[in-house]
Amino acid sequence: MLSSEIKAFETKTLNKTIPLDQIHYDEKGLVPSIVQDYLDGTVLMMAWMNRESLEKTLETGETWFWSRSRKELWHKGETSGHLQKVKSMRYDCDSDALLVSVEQVGDIACHTGERSCFHQVDGKINPPPADTLSQVFQVICDRRDNPSEDSYTCKLFKGGDNKILKKIGEESAEVVMAFKDDEPDEIAGEVADLLYHTLVALAHHQVDIKAVYRKLQERRK
Repeated sequence: MLSSEIKAFETKTLNKTIPLDQIHYDEKGLVPSIVQDYLDGTVLMMAWMNRESLEKTLETGETWFWSRSRKELWHKGETSGHLQKVKSMRYDCDSDALLVSVEQVGDIACHTGERSCFHQVDGKINPPPADTLSQVFQVICDRRDNPSEDSYTCKLFKGGDNKILKKIGEESAEVVMAFKDDEPDEIAGEVADLLYHTLVALAHHQVDIKAVYRKLQERRK
């Protein structure tokens, strides 16, 4: 499917997901919209939509919001280039809040330059959590960049491909045996071990986990 056809298909699909007449706007004609990364689920921002901005979002496949301070529509990323390409939209059980799943261009959603607007904890920068694999991968990358002698992960990095890939081979065999034994808890544990060592290999070769997620997303089509 050509890229233009994919965009047309996605936009057509979006138009079917949000019944405009069923959305419950507040007394100012607005509805809160939570925006999250479609790859790892990170909450990127919250902004307000009115019916017009929602219509433009559905029509263009990119996010549009209503600025309460400027009293006007704004196309997210129009000046910065950090556009948000909408992958899916949902509304909650009361039809008075929206959840927008997007591909964040440039991986920056906040005007401060941070990936997410929700990056502050006690006045310090602390990015919001993503899915579990991404969180573990972040810790592994930190161990790579800030080594500690007592860290098992750091010992793997120190051993390089020989040590890391050997562990992946060993864990793969243990996963196979766990499935043969058909023990759910053992299967979960061995798969977790394999995933962990695979994440170490990704970090060692400077491959971001989101690159893997993008490949998996391609297989959904």
